[in-house]
Amino acid sequence: MSSNDLVQNVPNSSSAKQNVAVDQQVQQQQAGLDFIRQIVTDDVKAGRTDCVVTRFPPEPNGYLHIGHVKAICLNFSIAEEFGGKCNLRFDDTNPDAEEQEFVDGIQSDIEWLGFHWDGQPRYASSYFEQLYQWAVQLIKQGDAYVDLQTPEEIKLNRGSFVEVGKNSPYRDATVEENLSRFEQMKSGEMGEGKAVLRAKIDMASPNVHMRDPILYRVLDNEHHQTGAHWKIYPMYDYAHPLSDAIEGVTHSLCTLEFVDHRPFYDWIVEKVHSQAVPRQYESSRLNVSYTITSKRKLRRLVEVNFVHGWDDPRMPTVVGMRRRGFTADGLRDFCKRVGVSKTDGIVDVAMLEFCIRQSLENTASRAMAVLNPLKVTLTNLPEALTLTQKRHPNVDMGEREIPLTDVIYIDRKDFEEVPPKGFKRLIPDGEVRLRHAYVIKCDEVVKDENGEVIELKCSVDVDTLGKNPEGRKVKGVIHWVSAEKGVPAEVRIYDRLFSAEDPEEGEDFLDNLNPDSLQIVQAVVEPSLAQASSEDRFQFEREGYFVADRYDHTAKKPVFNRILDLRDSFKPEKA
Repeated sequence: MSSNDLVQNVPNSSSAKQNVAVDQQVQQQQAGLDFIRQIVTDDVKAGRTDCVVTRFPPEPNGYLHIGHVKAICLNFSIAEEFGGKCNLRFDDTNPDAEEQEFVDGIQSDIEWLGFHWDGQPRYASSYFEQLYQWAVQLIKQGDAYVDLQTPEEIKLNRGSFVEVGKNSPYRDATVEENLSRFEQMKSGEMGEGKAVLRAKIDMASPNVHMRDPILYRVLDNEHHQTGAHWKIYPMYDYAHPLSDAIEGVTHSLCTLEFVDHRPFYDWIVEKVHSQAVPRQYESSRLNVSYTITSKRKLRRLVEVNFVHGWDDPRMPTVVGMRRRGFTADGLRDFCKRVGVSKTDGIVDVAMLEFCIRQSLENTASRAMAVLNPLKVTLTNLPEALTLTQKRHPNVDMGEREIPLTDVIYIDRKDFEEVPPKGFKRLIPDGEVRLRHAYVIKCDEVVKDENGEVIELKCSVDVDTLGKNPEGRKVKGVIHWVSAEKGVPAEVRIYDRLFSAEDPEEGEDFLDNLNPDSLQIVQAVVEPSLAQASSEDRFQFEREGYFVADRYDHTAKKPVFNRILDLRDSFKPEKA
C-alpha cells in the first residue's frame, strides 16, 4: 500500500447541501465577509474546494482557555456556514505533557460551547506509522538526515536573524547511514538528546524555520494513546501539516505566529507527494486585557495554588468560565464581535463582560439575597405574608413565593446614620420601599456596646402594599430577605484575577495578581434559591449576576458564585 492510499476523507465531489450553503453565503454576507471567509468563498466559487474541511487541533497538555474559544468558533462556524465539516484532532506528539484528563476535558468544553465535530475525535498519534513511513521516504529522497550533534550544538549552529546557520557535519551522510541511524532512534538504541531527524532544506535561509528544522526526536516516555510502542515522536511542525493532509483538510486556520512556519508547511506536504494539499491561513490570536492565556503560566497558577485548580472561576479556562457562570452564548457572541483580522491587538475585557451580561439579561431569573445582613424588626406588621412575584419582569419564567415576616434582613450598605449627599436608602426617620412589599420608616437604631448598629426598628405603612403612599414620594427601593424563612448561603465574590491591564508587565506576572479577586461572604437568600440546580443563573436584585456553583451547591448548603456585577463600562459601537 502506498502512502497516498492512506489519505482519508479527500474531497472528491460537490453536493446539493454544499451548493445551497454557498449560495446563501454569497447572498447573505455580501461585502461584510472577513478575509478568511472571503478566501473560503472564493475557493468554493472557483471550484478549488468541493467540500470545506477545517479542524480544531488542540494539544492535550492543559485545559482550553478564552483564546481557544475564538479558534473553536472560527473553525466550527466556517465549516457549518459552508456546509462542510470540522474535525477535532488532538495533536498529541509530546507524551511528556499530555494526559487523558485533558483529552476528556477538551471534548466536554467543545460540546458545552455548542459545537459538534465530524465523526469520532482524531489523534495525530493515530497517524504515527504513516508519519514514520513518510520520514523514511524523505530520507530516501535525500530530504532528511539524522543529526548526532548535541542539542546545544544544533541551537548554536542554527544561527540567528542576522547570522546564517552552519551545516551539520552529519548533513551529507549517505541514505544508508541515515536509514540505519533512524532505525536506531526508533528502536531506542539512541537515548534522548543523542540524535534527531532533520529536514534538509537551507541553513542560510532568511527564515530560521527553514534552517533544517527537526522532524523527530527521541522520547522515552509512555504515550496516553500508544503506550510504550514508540521511542521517537514527530515534532508539531512535521505532524501538523501531514495530519491535515491525511484528513483532507482544505483550510488550516491558525494564528499569526505561524506565518513564518507556512513555508515549511507547504514544503513538507509537497515533499511527501500527498494527494490532498491543505492550505494554511493565519489570523490574529485573541488577547484580552487583565488576562493570561499562556498554558505554561496557567499551569503555574494551578501548581503553586494561587488558584483552586483549572476550573477556578477566576481562570480564563473554559471550565473556569463555565463554573464562574459565563454562558456559551455570551462567549460565542464575544468571539463574533471580536471578528477576524490580520493584526494582533488586545481586546478590552469589558467587551467580554458586556457580552456575558447581554446573554444573562433575559435568561437569568430574578431573586433577592442579602450579602451583608442587618437585622430589621417591623414593629407593626399586621401579619406574616407570602408574596408572589414573577421570576423575570419581561420573560415568562413562572413565579416564586417570597415570605415576609416581622423580622427581616437588609444589606448594611442600605442604611446610613449620617447619609452622604444623594443617599436614597434608609436613614433615621426616613422612609424606603421594600422591594415588592411595603414602605417602611426607620423609627429606632439599636447599637451594641461598641456603638455598632445591630438592629433597626421600623414601622410599616400598611396602606402601601402594591401602591404608592398618599401625599409623599418615596424614592428609594431596597431588597430584603425574611430572617425566619431566609436560607443561609455561601456567596463567593469573584473579581478579575489580575489587577494590571497587562499582567505580563514587570519582572513576574504573579506580582500583578489581584489580592481581592475572591471574597467569601455568609449571606441570606430567599427560600426559592435553595431549590436552584447547579449552574442555574440568577440576577440577585441590585447585587449582580450569580450562579449556583457547579460542584458545591446543594439545597442544604447553597453556594453561589458572582458572575459579574451590574455595572457595565463597555459601550458597543452603534450599527
